[in-house]
Amino acid sequence: MKRLNIGIVNYEIGNYASLQNTIHQIGYRCQISHDKKLLNKCDILLLPGVGAFRPAMEAIKKKGLDSFLVEQARHQRPILGICLGMQLLSDGSYENGYSKGLGLIPGEIIPLKNPRWHIGWNNIKILRNDSLFESSNGKSFYFNHSHTYQGPTQYQVCKAMANKAIVASIRRQKVLGIQFHPEKSQLEGKILLKHLLSKIDNA
Repeated sequence: MKRLNIGIVNYEIGNYASLQNTIHQIGYRCQISHDKKLLNKCDILLLPGVGAFRPAMEAIKKKGLDSFLVEQARHQRPILGICLGMQLLSDGSYENGYSKGLGLIPGEIIPLKNPRWHIGWNNIKILRNDSLFESSNGKSFYFNHSHTYQGPTQYQVCKAMANKAIVASIRRQKVLGIQFHPEKSQLEGKILLKHLLSKIDNA
C-alpha cells in the first residue's frame, strides 16, 4: 500500500508545527512548504490557519498559492482546510470588511453572534450521509473561532451540537473544510484526521 505524503501549505499564518507532529504521529509523511513544485507532488494538500481572513488571503496571494490551489482543486487533488483554512475555501468573508476567498466551496464567512466567540469543546452532528464523518458523529472536538460558514446546505456536512449556527464541516467533492482543530482534539482528533486523510481521495 502506498504511504501517503501530506503537503501542508505554508503561507506563514498557521499552527504548522503541532499539525505536522500530529500527522507524523498518525503515520503519514508530511512536508511544510510554499514551493508549488513540491506541493504538486503531494497526495493531499492541507490548508491550516490561525488568525484573520484578510491577512491570510493576502499572504496566500503574495506567494501565488491562490491560483495554485484553485488549479489543484480543478484537477481533483484532495484539499483539507482546518479552522481559518476551512474559511479560506469559501467565496469570501465579512471579517473586518469583505474579502474574497479561494471560491472552492460556495458560501461566505460571517461573524458569530450571542456569543461572539466559540472557544472550547463541542460535539458534532452529521447533517447528511458522509462516510468521512460517520465514525465521529456525536464526538467532541476543540473549536476556537469568531466567524462561521453560511452557505448552501448541500455543502454543509456537520454542525456543532451545542450551537446549531456553527457549521463544523463543509465539503465539495474532494475539497473539505473542518472548523475545529483535530490536532488539539486529543485521541478523537487523531482518529478523525487519520480517517479523513486515508479516505478523502475515494469518498
